[in-house]
Amino acid sequence: MSKRILKSVTVAVLLFLPTIMQAQCAMCRAVLQSEENNAVAEGINNGIVYLMALPYVLVAGVFYFVYKKLKS
Repeated sequence: MSKRILKSVTVAVLLFLPTIMQAQCAMCRAVLQSEENNAVAEGINNGIVYLMALPYVLVAGVFYFVYKKLKS
């Protein structure tokens, strides 16, 4: 597999990851499902996904820069 294809697949997966993952804690889900307004539930769900993803992005960035530094 060429590096170009691997990079393209990685970028595509990272772009669609928030739409694939739908995370909610059990208590938030129970409270939000009892309400009529689904827009609030969707907003809370998106907030949880972004808060969960941010540390992983930061750690991946640190590892990338360490890898580049050690490679050169």
